Amino acid sequence: MTTLTDKQAAAALKVVLTVGEAIRDLKRVPSGHLYARLMGHLSLNEYTTIIEMLKASGCIREERHELIWVEPAA
Repeated sequence: MTTLTDKQAAAALKVVLTVGEAIRDLKRVPSGHLYARLMGHLSLNEYTTIIEMLKASGCIREERHELIWVEPAA
């Protein structure tokens, strides 16, 4: 098992937040289109992990390969 340094963990969190913010700003986006824009920066495995984390957090949902931002309840 690899242990992350504080700097690596902070960088990873920043990437997750950036991807989440992109989906929030777009409201909905085909997952393949988003990955195509990020593929020079993230591996498919890294991208999939980020998307699964965002789905697990309840920030986004996925319908027919489209990522949809979930507005928080008021």
